[in-house]
Amino acid sequence: MSEFSLIEKYFTRPAPTAVLGVGDDAALIAISPGINMAVSTDMLVAGTHFYPDADPFLLGRKTLAVNISDMAAMGAVPRWATLALSLPEENEAWLAKFSKGFFSMAESSGVELVGGDTTRGPLTLSVTIMGVVPLGQALRRDGARIGDEIWVSGKLGDAALALAHLQGKNRLEDADYQRVSSALHDPKPRVALGLALRSIAHSAIDVSDGLLADLGHILEQSRVGAEIHFDQLPVSECVQQFSAQAFGKRCVMAGGDDYELCFTAPVEMRARIQQISDELNLPLTIIGRIIRGNRGKVLAQDGTEIQLEKSGYDHFG
Repeated sequence: MSEFSLIEKYFTRPAPTAVLGVGDDAALIAISPGINMAVSTDMLVAGTHFYPDADPFLLGRKTLAVNISDMAAMGAVPRWATLALSLPEENEAWLAKFSKGFFSMAESSGVELVGGDTTRGPLTLSVTIMGVVPLGQALRRDGARIGDEIWVSGKLGDAALALAHLQGKNRLEDADYQRVSSALHDPKPRVALGLALRSIAHSAIDVSDGLLADLGHILEQSRVGAEIHFDQLPVSECVQQFSAQAFGKRCVMAGGDDYELCFTAPVEMRARIQQISDELNLPLTIIGRIIRGNRGKVLAQDGTEIQLEKSGYDHFG
């Protein structure tokens, strides 16, 4: 059973009082006339999401950043968070650095820590984040339409390449590792982009498990297919040197931890989106289009379909 079929089977139930329940980057709850609250929870577990000896300052930043990324994907302004910590021991030096990193991300993003919990146990970091979005303006996974162009922000594959280096699966020169490691350890949630895409994008998601896996959620929720062109996927020079190999293709399309936004929008919005790219100084790239069907396919430059064993990370797959 995959992670997502587990959620669907055991934890997806009607939520009559919610505007949007299980199945998107965040739930939506009406809190006042014209305003919805977006709510999302993410967990980071030592040994699964990060190494136990990870830099606590950067880990503190990432713990909140990956949650803020969910707000970005919904077009919501992040406002409040709670933090639950399971700690194997009381380590004040570690806690001082972790909290400094956490609050540095909070302050730069306008997020207030308003509660949480602590307990003794395996190192686990869990955040529930809350944001606000005007009624009817949230970006969702179920709005993609046939003919939409598919866009992605930033670069893909750097985080996966850095992780492969740490795992000993692929060796990088020190300079190359330094260039890609920040994507893994200190991701930048694209909140400003999410806000700019309100009323422009038909659908959106953040790329956390891998481009194909996360785009697949849009396709499933929207009941459409997709055609992606591999040579159009934006990658750094470090990733480019491996892109002809199966390993490099996995990093780009299924590696995860990118925390970029993937979104779909009508062709007539292309000029406006390019303007947003200039305003935010953030590369936004067209990588394909939405088509009829029920799956996504990735085409090589010669038109042949590229096949991968896995489309992204799955905790139970």
